[in-house]
Amino acid sequence: MQLRYNYRVYPDAPQRTALARAFGCARVVWNDCLRDREQAHAAWLPYVTSAELSRLRITQAKRTEERAWLADVSAVVLQQSLRDLDTAYKNFFDSLKGRRKGSKISPPRYKSKKDTRKSIRLNTNAFCLRDDGTVYVAKVGNLRVKWSRPLPATPTSLTVILDSSGRYFVSFVVDTEPDILPTRDTEVGVDLGLSTFAVLSDGTKISSPKFLRRAEKKLKRLQKELSRKAKGSKNRAKARTKVGRQLARVADRRRDWHHKASTQIIRNNQAVYVEDLAVADLARTRLAKSVHDAGWSTFVSMLEYKAAKHGRYFGKIGRFEPTSQVCSACGVKDGPKPLHVREWTCKECGTLHDRDDNASKNTLAAGRADRLNASQSAGKTRANVPAQRVEAGSHPDGRKTVAGIRGL
Repeated sequence: MQLRYNYRVYPDAPQRTALARAFGCARVVWNDCLRDREQAHAAWLPYVTSAELSRLRITQAKRTEERAWLADVSAVVLQQSLRDLDTAYKNFFDSLKGRRKGSKISPPRYKSKKDTRKSIRLNTNAFCLRDDGTVYVAKVGNLRVKWSRPLPATPTSLTVILDSSGRYFVSFVVDTEPDILPTRDTEVGVDLGLSTFAVLSDGTKISSPKFLRRAEKKLKRLQKELSRKAKGSKNRAKARTKVGRQLARVADRRRDWHHKASTQIIRNNQAVYVEDLAVADLARTRLAKSVHDAGWSTFVSMLEYKAAKHGRYFGKIGRFEPTSQVCSACGVKDGPKPLHVREWTCKECGTLHDRDDNASKNTLAAGRADRLNASQSAGKTRANVPAQRVEAGSHPDGRKTVAGIRGL
């Protein structure tokens, strides 16, 4: 499986200048190639191939006076920018034809100098790991990296990122084997909420930290200072960076908390079931800020990939499953209830239910039913159903991949 590992890097002044040059050249190649394809489409001409764009906008452009500075950066950066454009077009066409799951994807857009996030991507021909713990990037130099953890294997690609707060990161893509955890006998259903972030079917409640709400006071003051600065001035750019740093702190804290909570759930349970929430639709309601602050989509995606990494089962139940309306004791549907109703009594059996606790138990029951139906229909339908780990699967050989950095 492929995993991504991010690390903070600290380039010096010449390296920051070289990276800024690489960001700009990658942006220019992207925009030139995108413009050629849009003009060909408007003129009813055939789709311009990648080979033709590489010859015109990279190879021949370096020989012209207007684009001679493209030779100052690594050719791999320019080629990868063109490949990223091809990937964006492929995702757009697959979305139009229904071959890509999820919401519709818009066509590629032009990149701007004022974009808050900039990045370049390189393959193994343009970077390498040094014995002293630095990372060499072609025509940039050796970047000093803050190694928070060792890499599990030699990386296959590298992305250098400049975020909105002025921080630099390197992101490695690594091919590694799953780390199978010992089998557990417990299964859990997870009900996500706002006041209480998650309620598990075993009775565990995870409080919502509300990182954005706690940082609103300082963020409001910084945004007021930004609004008072003249547009286009250097002071406005500095104020915008301060706002970006504050937002980055909030995002980092939320991401770290999501990792810790999801890892604990995956380690303690053999199977995890969650509800498929319509987060994009909920983010358009009056609860938008609280929904974004909770970060449900990120948390669920962490549960999904960590389950695959550690040999656990992860399942989603339908978003229209009436988990809050059905009594988990007798199974009678008691009808919809407004959000302010946190406790209710079943009219059939008289059981007093906590709304979130009852929903988590129904999520567990629905997830088990879906898993049982999928197992029984395996081989009888055209659906691709993964085999349960207790029935079939490859056993780990017990060997661990050696880290690809000898200096650590």
